Amino acid sequence: MLRPLLVGGAAVALLGASFSPQAAAASKAPPPDRIVIDVVAVNGSGCPAGTTAVAVAPDNTAFTVSYSNYLAQVGVGSKPTDFRKNCQLGLNIHVPQGFTYAISRADYRGFAHLESGATGLEKASYYLQGQSQTSSASHRFAGPVSDDWQTSDVTDVASLVYAPCGVQRILNVNTELRVSAGSSDPSSTNSFLAMDSTDGSVNTLYHFAWKECP
Repeated sequence: MLRPLLVGGAAVALLGASFSPQAAAASKAPPPDRIVIDVVAVNGSGCPAGTTAVAVAPDNTAFTVSYSNYLAQVGVGSKPTDFRKNCQLGLNIHVPQGFTYAISRADYRGFAHLESGATGLEKASYYLQGQSQTSSASHRFAGPVSDDWQTSDVTDVASLVYAPCGVQRILNVNTELRVSAGSSDPSSTNSFLAMDSTDGSVNTLYHFAWKECP
C-alpha cells in the first residue's frame, strides 16, 4: 500500500512514448532513503482545493496522485464550460543525495459514461522546470460506453528524461479531460469522463526510474 504523504488541491498526470519492455529493466535500485513530495502549485478547473492527495510508495519506486472531483461532461445538468476540465500540478520531489530520477511509466484510472455518438479525450503531459522537453500522451474514448477505464503510458529507455543531478527542479504535470456530444442529443442525455471511481477517488500512479549521479 501507499502511505499518505500530502493532501492538497490538485492534479494528475502523464507520460508519453511507445511501450518498451526494456523500460523496467533500465531502472537502478531505488535509493534507501525516503522520498518527500511537496505540492507547490495547483491550478485548474478539474482539481478544486482539497480534492487531491499525493502518496509515495514505501519502497520509493512510485508515487500516486488521487482525485475526488475531476469530471468533464456535456448534456443535461452541465454548464457550457464543463466539456473541458484540466489540472496543472507542480511537484517538488526531494530525492536522496547522489540520485536523480525520471518518470518511466504512468497508469491512469477513471470512469466513462458516453452516449452513442459522444466522444471523450484524456491527455497528460509533464516537463521539468528549466527544461524545454515535454512528454505527452492522449487517449480517446467513444460511446456508447459506461464503465471503468484504465490506461498506461510507458516511456522507452532511450527517451527517459532525468532531472539534473544536484539541482532541485519542479516537476510540472498537466492533465486534461474533454467530452464532445458528437451526434448524441445533449438536450436529453448526459455524457461524462471522469478521473474518478466508485468510491469517489482514483489513483494515478507514476513509476520512477532511478540513476546514480556521477
